[in-house]
Amino acid sequence: MIEIFPNTDSNNSDSLSCCRLALSDHHLAAGFFDGSVQLFHLPTRLHLSTFYPQPRDRLGHFSTAISGIILSDTQLVFTTLDGDIHIVVINAVVPLRRALVGDVVNDGVLVDFTGCNQWWVGLYAGAPGRAFHVWNSETEELVYVDGVLTDPDAVMGWHLLNELTELIGRVRVASHGSAVACTSLRILILDLTNQGIVLQEEEIPRGITVSCFDTNEASMVIVDSRTMASVRQLDTLEEVCRFRVGGASQRGILGCVNGGYGLMCAGGVISVWEIEHGSYLYNFRERIGICNALIADERHVAACSADATIHLWDFGVQ
Repeated sequence: MIEIFPNTDSNNSDSLSCCRLALSDHHLAAGFFDGSVQLFHLPTRLHLSTFYPQPRDRLGHFSTAISGIILSDTQLVFTTLDGDIHIVVINAVVPLRRALVGDVVNDGVLVDFTGCNQWWVGLYAGAPGRAFHVWNSETEELVYVDGVLTDPDAVMGWHLLNELTELIGRVRVASHGSAVACTSLRILILDLTNQGIVLQEEEIPRGITVSCFDTNEASMVIVDSRTMASVRQLDTLEEVCRFRVGGASQRGILGCVNGGYGLMCAGGVISVWEIEHGSYLYNFRERIGICNALIADERHVAACSADATIHLWDFGVQ
């Protein structure tokens, strides 16, 4: 269990509401609605530092809310809803650097952000035809802007700057040079190496619970409005298996995957399925109450609850 450090300079009642978590081999990062990112050392559970976006004129109460985190053991990259990208070199004397000043008026709201050692991918809502922004992560050069995936959610995107609404979309980078993104209506796969050409696209008749969407290197998990989870191959969208997230309503479910397991948090209980055949395995014994963020890798599972506590499990010993 990790205690979140309060922001004593903030009068924002949502300052301790976690909206993003990220894991690396030795670090955990948590991003909050007040724009802060807290970095922890996993082996010792110690708080290392707290970072804040560099100040400038902002548009909207939640414009600095964290919308994405990319974390390695040497670097932390985080973004805000209004499109700023900041970079921190971990364990270095180099100060936090703003790599990009967002242009929320022309680009829309940056609703999700992800990446790898080659690409950064941002999913935007609010400006027609500008859903995807892709950068070379080494040079920080913008490679292209395109896409209409979030065009139906433009108005909701602008509302994010001033009110806490449902998630609009998620985007993930796959290992073979593609990105997978979804909204509550559609899912698509982009070729990052070829100007974002759409490789696969599908509309889900029963809708998608965006907060449960996640991918690993080979597959993705989609949960529909009736809480039925579908595990699909990344390259073809072909269904591998399915399972039902029992005893849950669509609202308030969070989900994530690692290499072989799908984890769903509903009603404060985290349940685990293997995603080759869709077999239910077990529930975590600890109940965590209302959950704001959930993430897993091959070693750890982390969840942030509404009482400003990060719960951490060593998944490698399960």
